[in-house]
Amino acid sequence: MKSKLEYIWLDGYKPTQSLRSKTMVRKDFGGTLEECPMWVFDGSSTEQAEGNASDCLLKPVMVIPDPDRKNSYLVMTEVLNADGTAHESNGRATIDVSEDDEDFWFGFEQEYFLWDPTTDLPPGFPAGGYPAPQGPYYCSVGAKNAYCRDLIEEHLDMCLEAGLNVEGINAEVAAGQWEFQIFAKSAKRAGDEIWLARYLLERTAEKYGLMIEYHPKPLGDTDWNGSGMHANFSNAAMREEGKEEIFTKICEEFGKNIERHMSVYGAHNEQRLTGKHETQSIDQFSYGVSDRGASIRIPVSTVEDGWIGRLEDRRPSSNGDPYKIAAAIVKTTKEAGF
Repeated sequence: MKSKLEYIWLDGYKPTQSLRSKTMVRKDFGGTLEECPMWVFDGSSTEQAEGNASDCLLKPVMVIPDPDRKNSYLVMTEVLNADGTAHESNGRATIDVSEDDEDFWFGFEQEYFLWDPTTDLPPGFPAGGYPAPQGPYYCSVGAKNAYCRDLIEEHLDMCLEAGLNVEGINAEVAAGQWEFQIFAKSAKRAGDEIWLARYLLERTAEKYGLMIEYHPKPLGDTDWNGSGMHANFSNAAMREEGKEEIFTKICEEFGKNIERHMSVYGAHNEQRLTGKHETQSIDQFSYGVSDRGASIRIPVSTVEDGWIGRLEDRRPSSNGDPYKIAAAIVKTTKEAGF
């Protein structure tokens, strides 16, 4: 039997990379990563090479069943130069291999807008205007406030069928805005699963004639929320030792390394991090228990459980690269001594 292997990678577009894919047909494929060969693509067509030396390599890193096509698989890859070294666009390679283990757990909350290309607005927005102010849309039900639930549910079902560790979905604060959550142990696994879930979301939206808008503030300077990708994280010390000083020291270390984080937390994030709409200003840093207006929120459950749990960095934007975000979080947490 022949199988279709959809190789997925990130291109070299700046400041925000896009997903690319192409299909390979293989005979008697058993569905394992070891059976996925390296492949070549034309990097001159994706801003990743010059035309006179255009070959780039695709190295498979994760394979899952394609829930939407028979005898098909999705193969997440990372981009290498022709000599086998990591391409400069390869965010996965920024994760220190020695630091990437199951000690660090990540839970990303991916927000996004559905977007209608004919109106250039989210579903629920009338042409040339705005719907009722935000408030009734968050976790809403009913056609008055919830838009395109069939698309959202189809995407969730696909992720679950493919074996991605999606932990939930919900309608978000603005009309046409939604969220899904992915949990994984290790930085690379978290990034792999977010990108595969994003790919499935993009491809599902195609069938409905809609786009996915990851810009952190697509509605501009209005009184509508932007979109983030809140990063929940923990390591063994945070999950087991039960000491307030661990969390305090980690938060303070993050405050010393603002540029390290903001440089990889997504393009145009200054339009979202204004101090309004549940954000801290991009030029300030703060942390606090149950404070959704802080840079880092300490969940109240962490405190109630005797200072055992996680932290939530609320600054990453919806268009950020989860590989680079996780790499920065791991590095700063380790520099705090944990």
